[in-house]
Amino acid sequence: MEQQAIYQRLCGIVGEANVRKMEPMKRHTTFRIGGAADFFVLPQTKEELAELVRFCKKDGVPWHVMGNGSNLLVADAGVPGVVIQLFKNFSRITLEDTVLCAQAGAINAQVAKRALEASLAGFEFAAGIPGTIGGAVVMNAGAYGGEMKDILLETEVLDGDGQFRNLKNEELELGYRTSIIAKKGYVVTEVKLKLEKGAGEQILARMEELRERRTMRQPLEYPSAGSTFKRPEGYFAGKLIMDAGLAGCAVGGAKVSEKHCGFVINTGEATAEDVECLMAKIQRTVREKFGVELEPEVKRLGGR
Repeated sequence: MEQQAIYQRLCGIVGEANVRKMEPMKRHTTFRIGGAADFFVLPQTKEELAELVRFCKKDGVPWHVMGNGSNLLVADAGVPGVVIQLFKNFSRITLEDTVLCAQAGAINAQVAKRALEASLAGFEFAAGIPGTIGGAVVMNAGAYGGEMKDILLETEVLDGDGQFRNLKNEELELGYRTSIIAKKGYVVTEVKLKLEKGAGEQILARMEELRERRTMRQPLEYPSAGSTFKRPEGYFAGKLIMDAGLAGCAVGGAKVSEKHCGFVINTGEATAEDVECLMAKIQRTVREKFGVELEPEVKRLGGR
């Protein structure tokens, strides 16, 4: 299908104002890295999202759904096809007693703020996780002793047939950085969290404590995609990398943070190729020194 025909069809679904051609993806990732997407699309409703996905699948147009790009490494060559973003356009948060409902594009910090305002406890651990609630559910995000599976009631997803389904917690197969959503390629549209009534000052104190710990231990002053590698069973990725003597190791503009070796950071002008080469070097060195295989946590996107 010709590019102009794709563009016209996308505009017909979401309106011309919500379709961008050759959009630099470095503007939409926390790594600040990435070439251009052929088409960058911002649906405003679930119905538009479903129609976009059905169109792409029917006409063989490559497509990808993203949130705020906090866990993405986009190829320097860009992304062929359509990138659909669910972010500020899908960020409504509502409350039903102790159940918090959030659209997939709501930032975790926004969700935590709303829970705090309602004196609802249980989401404090995720307040500083950089990303959207949709992405947090897909990967069963966790930190400081909490995981999404602990508070997730149910999730609305768009399945492979373009149909909306509500999946209960027990149907989501939530494990370490995985879920049935990730395995089947579903798209999260809305989540419901079961929280508990608490004391506002205690909730705030816990959030502040965790924020301070993150600030002290993580290189938040640099662009990154968060933890670069998953935690190997029985080990910590950051410690393995540090013990391998790789603190401060750099390839081009990509560097292993001395503050936390589990983070590869962009010191200013890093390319995706720089990051890929550095990640490969880290994996090779850790494998040779400790016999441990590091699996990337950052998701790769694009390439031509």
